[in-house]
Amino acid sequence: MTRYLLDNGVLIAYLKGRPGALRLVQPWIIAREATTSQLVYGEAIEYLKGASDYRQRRTELRKLLREVTPYQLTYLILEQYADLRRSMRRTVGLIGDVDTLIAATALEHDLTVVTLDGDLTRVPGLSVMHLPRNALMS
Repeated sequence: MTRYLLDNGVLIAYLKGRPGALRLVQPWIIAREATTSQLVYGEAIEYLKGASDYRQRRTELRKLLREVTPYQLTYLILEQYADLRRSMRRTVGLIGDVDTLIAATALEHDLTVVTLDGDLTRVPGLSVMHLPRNALMS
């Protein structure tokens, strides 16, 4: 069974009820195959804090995270992060720390990252479903 780690853009698109996001993610939620990272929660909250209906959106996000459980950082994930940074520094170049930690979480738990972020496609050994930005709109 494939399990999916939803990155920030995908999680927000689902939360906003974007048709493409609903079609893509809903079956994974029903099958208990959708997860995320606590770091994605932080990214999502940062985004939502700019909305006039922030409190409502935060409540909706927390409700969604009862079904799309976020992985917490562990020592094993942080060690994976360190290995990735050392490897990527020598080969493909570094990406942002949060993205590297999300990638490390996915690698540690054998998850496919579903993202709008092309940087994650550069992570060696990471299974990535990279979606174009407009894929979740309609």
